Amino acid sequence: MLRFLLRRIAWAIVTLWIVSVIVFAATSVLSGNAARAVLGKNAAPATLHALESELHLDRSVFYQYWYWLSHFVRGDFGHSAASVIGSDTAHNSIITLIAGPAANSAILAVITVIIMIPVSLLMGVLAATRAGGWMDHVTAIVSLTAISLPEFVTGTILVAIFATALSWLPPVSLIGPGQGVLDVPQILVLPILTLLAATVAECVRMVRSSVIEALDSDYVATARLAGLSESRIMFSYALRNALAPSVQVIALNMQWLVGGIVVVETVFSYPGLGRLFVSAVNLRDIPTTQSIALLLAAIYIALNILADLIITFLVPELRLA
Repeated sequence: MLRFLLRRIAWAIVTLWIVSVIVFAATSVLSGNAARAVLGKNAAPATLHALESELHLDRSVFYQYWYWLSHFVRGDFGHSAASVIGSDTAHNSIITLIAGPAANSAILAVITVIIMIPVSLLMGVLAATRAGGWMDHVTAIVSLTAISLPEFVTGTILVAIFATALSWLPPVSLIGPGQGVLDVPQILVLPILTLLAATVAECVRMVRSSVIEALDSDYVATARLAGLSESRIMFSYALRNALAPSVQVIALNMQWLVGGIVVVETVFSYPGLGRLFVSAVNLRDIPTTQSIALLLAAIYIALNILADLIITFLVPELRLA
């Protein structure tokens, strides 16, 4: 297990390095002169030169990349080229800039996962135990519909129903000065429902198919011949063996949340890391864009390693291998 973990961490470091090269190259090529993009065409030469020096744009590309990556791995994300939160102060510390939005995104993701896992397991087991019945058909139709719709379409439909037609919830997730997202919990409902629509649907389908396969296995048939109750067979045998593939799909949906949150936060104007990332891209704030992109990639890779470890612990054959 230790060798397996070390090998996965080594591959994660290599993958993250490749991602850093791609992120840096893409932002450097597409942005042109980042200082000019931030200050505008009519910027004074002295001001332009000062910002170029601050961003190390007057140095070689290799130096810029090495400076950015070497500081990033030490936890120094550098300074923003422009304010992306509406203040007039330039050169904000990126770590300070993203701290609040990152916490807001974490709240959104954690609540989504806490709801997603038990709901997916419950609905998947119910659909599997009633395979071919009306509940199974309804679950399949709803799941396919939810998976087929992009997040921004699902969010728009939810806004039309719960905000416009029923006036139960706010259409956007705005908070006042000094407030946190937990101070106004109603702004969390629609973003969470949008994220749950796709994640729960996919997990339910996997749990259903895994439980059906487990219930048709020889060891379940032997347990039934031994006179064990259906509830004990489900929770002691079928569900336990069905968890391995289900955990992998749940982990993949947790990884999807890293990118899905960007879209959902933009749709609902939620004050999270995804919205900050889009604002940084629109304002050509290259240092902030690079740092957030690499941070999201690191989170995605870490979740992938965590999923591999959980599956390895659940499946004895993998531990022995």
